[in-house]
Amino acid sequence: MKWITRSHVHVDRVACPWLILRFVDNEAEFLFVPANQVKKVAAETDAIPFDAPDVELGHHEGRCSFEAIIQKYELKDPALLRLAKIVHSADVAADIDKDPVARGLEAIAVGYGIRYPDDEQNLLQQFEVYDALYAWCRLQAAKDR
Repeated sequence: MKWITRSHVHVDRVACPWLILRFVDNEAEFLFVPANQVKKVAAETDAIPFDAPDVELGHHEGRCSFEAIIQKYELKDPALLRLAKIVHSADVAADIDKDPVARGLEAIAVGYGIRYPDDEQNLLQQFEVYDALYAWCRLQAAKDR
């Protein structure tokens, strides 16, 4: 299935493709376009839009796009829910200090954006970060049981 979002990926637009590939659609194909073209290209390519203005899998009711995907696909893994708190805080500027890990994830996202300005290359590199962070979240969730 095709998925589409805004170009110049950052926290939520890296976390969402990671989440989609790992837990929703392991054959996902991602398209990155300027923000003003997301809906048009989505309609032309039958792609599912995410993390763009006025789309179902975007920011709504205080949730970031990562959280919207978790909600829509009814993902219940406690480690994913912990990761969602980190992603939310790192992605929503007003909430950056609501999670102690958020500033670190934001810094990593900025650094990867500088090192890998190509969106697809950025995703390939940063997925390792999210795999490691998810492993840490699994450990935290196990401690909380």
